[in-house]
Amino acid sequence: QVQLVESGGGLVQPGGSLRLSCAASGSFVIMDWYRQAPGKQREFIARITSGGSTNYADSVKGRFTISRDNAKNTVYLQMNSLKPEDTAVYYCRAVVAGTSNWGQGTQVTVSS
Repeated sequence: QVQLVESGGGLVQPGGSLRLSCAASGSFVIMDWYRQAPGKQREFIARITSGGSTNYADSVKGRFTISRDNAKNTVYLQMNSLKPEDTAVYYCRAVVAGTSNWGQGTQVTVSS
């Protein structure tokens, strides 16, 4: 099991940027970012593997970038050109030995 702590959320104007961080207490193979808007299901946003391969949901492709610092066991989500519809609680999920571990979430609000 690994503990995850997200940070970096906040209030930003449309068109702005934020960088989320997810710090893990141990190593992991796969790290995902998900988000959940009020009244909606949690949705997949981005993934990065231990080898550095990435993939993204169509809704964020070209605007969001996932990266990792293996030395720090930390994954980042750089979010640019933010839209009001990006407003949600953002969660990271680490897959360790086939088990999912979730963080507590960080709120991102995009509003003028």
